Amino acid sequence: MRVAVISDIHSNLPALEAVLAEVDREAPDELWCLGDIVGYGPHPNECVDLTRGRTALSLCGNHDLAVLGTIDIGDFTGDAGDAARWTAGELGEPQAAWLRELSPAAVRPGVELYHGSPRDPVWDYVLTEQVALISILETTAPIVLVGHSHVALGLGWDGAELSGGLAPERTEIDLANRRWLLNPGSVGQPRDGDPRAAWLLIDEGAGRASFRRVPYPIEATQAAMRERGLPDALAARLAHGI
Repeated sequence: MRVAVISDIHSNLPALEAVLAEVDREAPDELWCLGDIVGYGPHPNECVDLTRGRTALSLCGNHDLAVLGTIDIGDFTGDAGDAARWTAGELGEPQAAWLRELSPAAVRPGVELYHGSPRDPVWDYVLTEQVALISILETTAPIVLVGHSHVALGLGWDGAELSGGLAPERTEIDLANRRWLLNPGSVGQPRDGDPRAAWLLIDEGAGRASFRRVPYPIEATQAAMRERGLPDALAARLAHGI
């Protein structure tokens, strides 16, 4: 099976549309989303509707849970808090009802999926080798997928040594002979210095995983954020991938 994996859309419709166009060209068997469909960006309802219609599996993330009131929106401070409160006021009931159906973790044959990590599927960031190794050792599947950090990663464990790290565009992973923790990076707000939208293609039959990046009209998202009164710093950071 061939699976496209996306994460951390964050209400960025132009970025999501650009990624889905690339996904369509690859024609995978399924599309999975690792959560944080909303938050930060200007198009929460559109992104929920598009994700709901296109994915075979979706998780919820901390921003999704906050705008639903499942976790305390007060846990978000500064610009993130302002954007979360704006999103909570904009989110339609059909979109909210679908988000309420989602979990921050899931299992598929040979794959465990978490928005954050196995230690804490909602909040935990996998940003160090130590946390990556703990996450691998706390799971059993050959592939562990995580999101949340907005940083594309590929780390493999052969039972004795951890290898890999950051996964920029065109990084290719040989899935054989190791267990792998993979983060596709963020569709809507990358934080690895590359502002292009990120996604991951897993080809189980070929035993390969490929990290992809897609340009999108960042200025269109920025303009929509400013029109809606979202924090300017959130709009500005999109151009820099931080």
